[in-house]
Amino acid sequence: MSRRGLANLLSRTGEGIRIALESVRANKARAALTILGVAIGVMVVIAMAAMITGINRSVVQEIESLGPRTFFVQRFFQGGLTISDGSDELSPWRRNPWITVNEAEMIRRLPMVRDVTWREDTSGPVTYKDVTIASSRVVGFSPSWITVVGGTITAGRNYTYAEEAAGSNVVVINDKLAEDLFAELDPIGRRIKIFGQPFEVVGLYVEPTSLFGSATTPVATIPHATFTRVADYFRGWLMIAVTPHETSSVVEAQDQVIASMRTARGLKPAQDNNFAVVSQDRILETFNNISSGFFLVMLALSSVGLMVGGVGVIAIMMISVTERTREIGVRKALGATKAEIMFQFLVEAATLTLLGGLVGMGLGASIAWGVRSWTPIPAVVPVWSVAAAVIVSAVTGIFFGLYPANRAANLDPVEALRYE
Repeated sequence: MSRRGLANLLSRTGEGIRIALESVRANKARAALTILGVAIGVMVVIAMAAMITGINRSVVQEIESLGPRTFFVQRFFQGGLTISDGSDELSPWRRNPWITVNEAEMIRRLPMVRDVTWREDTSGPVTYKDVTIASSRVVGFSPSWITVVGGTITAGRNYTYAEEAAGSNVVVINDKLAEDLFAELDPIGRRIKIFGQPFEVVGLYVEPTSLFGSATTPVATIPHATFTRVADYFRGWLMIAVTPHETSSVVEAQDQVIASMRTARGLKPAQDNNFAVVSQDRILETFNNISSGFFLVMLALSSVGLMVGGVGVIAIMMISVTERTREIGVRKALGATKAEIMFQFLVEAATLTLLGGLVGMGLGASIAWGVRSWTPIPAVVPVWSVAAAVIVSAVTGIFFGLYPANRAANLDPVEALRYE
């Protein structure tokens, strides 16, 4: 394109933008409808994209904190969202036997396994003197739990294998529970009650920052053997985390675990596993499938707002065509082509929807900031969502502006000049 042609294009674009802004000022109510509809659609895209991106990053960090080679053995695993009415047909996990501590110990002794930890959890009351936390999270872990979940014991100590074997009433609490129960007091050595049973606080734990950590939730971690004795919990969902030896691959370790579990359970070669061995890749794949579903919901919700904005574009542009019929006739009489008139009206339509897109981006970014500030979700606005918002806003204006622009371009110049 020559310099003259480029200058002409920029001039016509600038004129279309100027006319669109004047139309907004002159018809505030009609323009507000268009801008609001597009803004809602874009706001949904920006806000949900920010939350989904933040959650995705947090999930990856959470899994990486476990160590890239850690995998899990559990009673049943089915990726994605499931619906169950409690029947055996819709609850296939009912057919699988419980995972047991004996099986965890058996896995620990396998040549390719470096370490194993197991856990179950529930919620329940934790009390110190006259202070009660009615629904604290109570976790029953084997003693090597910190190597799996990460974090630091900042005061006191972890419980030992001897205390696990003896089912001792000792507890490691997180800093949130310590703050709620003891305020400024040193919690180490103090006695609290969990499910009405006395426990000695032996350690204070600070968790790593993550979406699925419990930095804002009071947590009491006790020996698993003690947990099974005192806790009121839904039995049958013990989960084992397995860390292979450095000299063994994850696949080799998984194969050895599967073979040992099948042998211990007396499964025949033709029988399916009645347990699940789950790698981190499979967990990520499952989560990505779920987040893809949220993206579809996001697109559906945003399309409603864009449709509202599109209808507003048609309405306001048709009114603009009617009001400027004589002007269109004059321009055609002076030699303006159909393409030039159509281009001007499309620029006006795109300008209106881009204004809505900018408002929506501001609102979406504000929501993302609020979510990041007031919830554990580290929402962050991805660059692709901003680019998508700009493109979708412009395309919405162009698409819905085609009919009014085409009508303006096809007006008969003689009839247009006679229009009163």
